[in-house]
Amino acid sequence: MILKHNFEQQKRSEATYSRRLVGATIVAFMFWGVALAEEEVKGKVVEVIDGNTLSIVGEDNETHKVMLAGIDSPELEQEYGDKAKSALEKIVLKKTVVVKFTGRDRLGNYFAEVLVNGKEDPRVELLKQGYAWTAERNPLPDLESYRTLAQQKGKGLWKQENPTPPWTFRRQQTMLQPKSS
Repeated sequence: MILKHNFEQQKRSEATYSRRLVGATIVAFMFWGVALAEEEVKGKVVEVIDGNTLSIVGEDNETHKVMLAGIDSPELEQEYGDKAKSALEKIVLKKTVVVKFTGRDRLGNYFAEVLVNGKEDPRVELLKQGYAWTAERNPLPDLESYRTLAQQKGKGLWKQENPTPPWTFRRQQTMLQPKSS
């Protein structure tokens, strides 16, 4: 009876320890995410994934996937998606950048402001060339003026009469996906 009691007590202690360890790990990752959101990283752009997403290897040899904060470029499957990616590659690929993390989206992807050689903001150039929209929600006034000018001049995707914003395109693609039961 005493052995059974000690065994059950040990099992409960191990289960409690496991729950606490998992909880502590989750809390640590949450704080790490908050800390990273306020952090600046210096590194080199090793890949341009699409018109507003980069992979950067920091001085700490960590790879960071970031989306440019405040803009959204056409998806690769959309018209001008490849051109937006090519334009971003010309601006940032294999260049030294300073990355200031600004937050995360609901999927956990990092948003960041990126400066090439500590000065040039690729978001501005993409907007000027007409390869990006400002963010769907709460567009930044500083960036919105570049988008408006490109639209007035009919540059890039603004050559189209009514281009589909990438957030609309993504929603349409999601709706086309078969639903699981």
